This record gives sequence, C-alpha cells and structure tokens, in this order.
Amino acid sequence: MFRLLFLLIVVFSVIEIAIFVWLGNITSIWFVLIGIILTGVTGAFLAKWQGISTLNSARQAMANRRMPKDEIFDGIAILIGAVLLFTPGFLTDLVGFLLLIPTTRRPFKLWAQAQLLSMIKKGSVKRFHIYRR
Repeated sequence: MFRLLFLLIVVFSVIEIAIFVWLGNITSIWFVLIGIILTGVTGAFLAKWQGISTLNSARQAMANRRMPKDEIFDGIAILIGAVLLFTPGFLTDLVGFLLLIPTTRRPFKLWAQAQLLSMIKKGSVKRFHIYRR
C-alpha cells in the first residue's frame, strides 16, 4: 500500500509539473499562479460549506438515534478533497473538487465503504461495539 501511495504521489507530481509548464508556455506564468490561488480559495470556501452541512447532517442523524455512516464517509471525502485543493496543481484541484461536490462524491463513498467492508471481512480491520449499560 505504501509503495502504491508513493508511486501515485510521484506520478501526480510529474503530471502537475508538466501541466504547469504547458499552461505557462501557452498563456503566461501569471495565469497559472492566479489559477492556483483561485482554485485554492474557492476550494476552501466550498470545503467549509460542505463540511458544515455534513456536520449538521451528522448531528441530526445522531439526534434521531441513527448512526451517521454516510456522513462519516462524506466527512472523509471532504477532508481529502480540501487537502487536495490546498496542494498546488490543477489535476489535484480537479480531484479535490470532485470530492467536494455531493453528486460526484458518491462513487468515492461507495468504493471506500466496499474497501472497508472487505478489510473487515479479511480481518485486517476489527469491528468494535459500543456497549450500553
């Protein structure tokens, strides 16, 4: 898993640098810099808005005595999306925006839930129970 993550980081970095150079040659360095800043600021506002909405939804679910399973996975996706938007690069920004928009976040949530369930079945992650007295 570590090797795959390392490879992804290296590949994404090379692609991001290539996009920076390509866009800088086509337009100007100022266009690239302003684009990086604008996507970061827009992403911060979108992440805050989605995060507050998800937090309120989780609170409402717990008030109704329901486990906020979907809200937890939404929160994880929003966190990952926000981190990707703060890293400079247009490809990471695209993935970050996709994780912040509820409609495009759904496939990630389904994949993450399936991965977690698979890990639980294999025994690499143990379930825990909260016992009430």
